[in-house]
Amino acid sequence: MSALLNNYVEKKVLVLTIDSRILVGTLAGIDNSTNLVLTSTVERVINTPDDDEPSTQVDLGLYLVRGDNVCSVGLVDEDLDASIDWTKVRGNVIGSTKHA
Repeated sequence: MSALLNNYVEKKVLVLTIDSRILVGTLAGIDNSTNLVLTSTVERVINTPDDDEPSTQVDLGLYLVRGDNVCSVGLVDEDLDASIDWTKVRGNVIGSTKHA
């Protein structure tokens, strides 16, 4: 997987972790264990439809994600991403994932 992600270096990516965290940042580096280094990272905390609080983005800055915590990595369409008001986004809990 790490060889495929080399094309994503210096691009904005969304990382979904095993514990269902949503991290968005610029991929600065990757190793053979799929450990990721992200810069300008934010965590998106999406609240459920029945929650009165707005969804939030938490600034994390430089962030390391251990490879065994990575569930999925994808490129972000930056124009589309910038057009979304993330405080109004609602969703159901994804739930955690286990390695089989």
